[in-house]
Amino acid sequence: MEIVSIKGQIKILTGLHIGGGDEVMKIGGIDNPVIKTTKGDPYIPGSSIKGKMRSLLEWNYRLVGLGDGKPFGSNTLGKVLDPSDREAAKTLIKLFGDSNSKAKDAEKAEFGITRVSVGDCHLSSGQGALKLTEAKYENVIDRKSGTAQHPRQSERVPAGVKFDFDIRVKIFEGDDKDALVSMVRKGIELIGSDFLGGSGSRGYGRVKFEEDPNETVQNND
Repeated sequence: MEIVSIKGQIKILTGLHIGGGDEVMKIGGIDNPVIKTTKGDPYIPGSSIKGKMRSLLEWNYRLVGLGDGKPFGSNTLGKVLDPSDREAAKTLIKLFGDSNSKAKDAEKAEFGITRVSVGDCHLSSGQGALKLTEAKYENVIDRKSGTAQHPRQSERVPAGVKFDFDIRVKIFEGDDKDALVSMVRKGIELIGSDFLGGSGSRGYGRVKFEEDPNETVQNND
């Protein structure tokens, strides 16, 4: 088995909001905070990147809708008629795992375990006194009076902040290494063309992935 590690930095281009809980509601305080570590630093959960990547890849390969709103799995593979899309669909199932909980043993053997793992992305070093979060007021405009209603404060990670990312891909005997790694990079590209986190339609969450050109490969034979 090989493990390919794709590392680099995520640069925030527009305010990023990935929500987190707030134990205490303070009067006049932020009621929509970002997720933070126990030390109080913002971070990007690996699950947010992995989920967004899978969703965009399903759209990219025209797989959305085949599973009635559920993640694509082997139970809907037969609905993919185009040969090239079918191969991409198989690679996607291998990469992210089979969402078909009722898959037969033969299907489970074909796709095996999930190949990709995405670690939580923590703040990059060397950012000095850069502000790590900001508060932004959100409200609804009354269409007749033109006045703001229901104001609330949302917390965001501001533009310029960087996080380290580390995505690892397991390659087993018989796997198409190039196809699996290329699909991960395609997913990264799609996130960079779309957005990460919430409120993307309002301009939040534009990010840029800056990959370390030195891909790491670990052999575990």
